[in-house]
Amino acid sequence: QMQLVESGGGLVQAGGSLSLSCAASGRPIASYAMAWFRQAPGKEREFVAAIRWSGGSTLYADSVKGRFTISRDNAKNTVYLQMNSLKLGDTAVYYCAANPSGSYSSPTMYNYWGQGTQVTVSS
Repeated sequence: QMQLVESGGGLVQAGGSLSLSCAASGRPIASYAMAWFRQAPGKEREFVAAIRWSGGSTLYADSVKGRFTISRDNAKNTVYLQMNSLKLGDTAVYYCAANPSGSYSSPTMYNYWGQGTQVTVSS
């Protein structure tokens, strides 16, 4: 099976930037659509961004569109999430996910998940 490990989370001031990485093993990510989700305390897991196998098609939640960018490097078997202009509402645990069928906004469609990385935005 595929294993996913997120990294790059931390504390950042509002308006700042942060870059997350998702390292995959067990399967090449070229065979999977990849996505980022996030979950804040007391809230449901929320879709953030998704990218198709080739990277030619991306999808973003309205709340992050224009601020976040998802990308992939299949040779490095890694997916990235560049986060700019961070807001207090972006504070959450960010999860990487993989799906062999396509990119979806629903977390129930994803087969593999990482353990998450904490992103905290301060004022």
